[in-house]
Amino acid sequence: MAPASRITFRNSLVRDDIRVVAINHTCASIEDVIYQILFDSTHGPLSRIVNISPQDIFAVNENTLSIGGNLVHLTSERDPKLLNWAASGAEYIIESTGKFTTTALAQQHVEYGGAKRVVISAPSKDAATFVCGVNTSQYPLKHPPTVISCASCTTNCLAPLAKVLNDRFGIVQALMTTVHASTRSQHVLDGYSKRDRRAGRAVLGNVIPTTTGAAKAVSSVLPELTGKLTGISLRVPTNNVSLVDLTINLEQDASLEEIISTLELASQGPLKGVLAIERDELVSCDFQGNPHSCVVDAKACITLNSKFFKVLAWYDNEWAYSSRLLDLVSLMAKCDRSH
Repeated sequence: MAPASRITFRNSLVRDDIRVVAINHTCASIEDVIYQILFDSTHGPLSRIVNISPQDIFAVNENTLSIGGNLVHLTSERDPKLLNWAASGAEYIIESTGKFTTTALAQQHVEYGGAKRVVISAPSKDAATFVCGVNTSQYPLKHPPTVISCASCTTNCLAPLAKVLNDRFGIVQALMTTVHASTRSQHVLDGYSKRDRRAGRAVLGNVIPTTTGAAKAVSSVLPELTGKLTGISLRVPTNNVSLVDLTINLEQDASLEEIISTLELASQGPLKGVLAIERDELVSCDFQGNPHSCVVDAKACITLNSKFFKVLAWYDNEWAYSSRLLDLVSLMAKCDRSH
């Protein structure tokens, strides 16, 4: 199981609005699937998150797991054309392989698998993109898309921040740096990367500058910021939790106190559950397991003058992002039920 799918499955177990009924995996055995569900080097044992013991997860047969009394159908197909989601009653699919990120490829889950809709857990070149709290109010109720993208974990942190600041003060231009935890695509030891030379260097012991499309992707959900925002990524040798460092030039004069107050007001209203403010002096590990997409570090934000600011925001790039994936699935299901 890919990290995104494993964490998303764990996250689903603490919710009562979603139930996973099927998993398509690439493990060699059902015992390996159980092992990956039970243990995680970053988030710890499953029992730390939900009241399910190892004895509560067992194989009913070679294609079915019982997890806390709920049955989960297992398949192991690399070709989505061979999947039959309808047989297990799966209506909404989270496409988290990283391989089927266009509308046409993700659509195969619907055309061949019998699913109703698909959420891609990655940026997509052509699928409609939705970031919770930013443009989900524009989700079309009458003719919703079959395939949507949840963008990236970094875009999910940056977009709420940019929306609030642009709506209130106006953004002239901005630069973002994401100080990003290591990911599975990186090398333990030096190797080769098609992405760029530095991305092929060893993740251990290095801070690696590389590219990111997260800042530019904000324009897909906030078109008014097109051409005003770009950024880079610094990959750091930590397992989890990342940081958005946003340097902004505002149209209107403001104070740092006004900015924090505006963000806090949004966190209690339209962006509740997505945006949060942290006033304690914390470090990255303190945000592990935090479900908010964007946690503004109030004490780390600084100002140069009345129009030039640096705003820092933390995000658990695994747990918070998986929370938004499930939120999008829940949104699609509610809209389908109401029409």
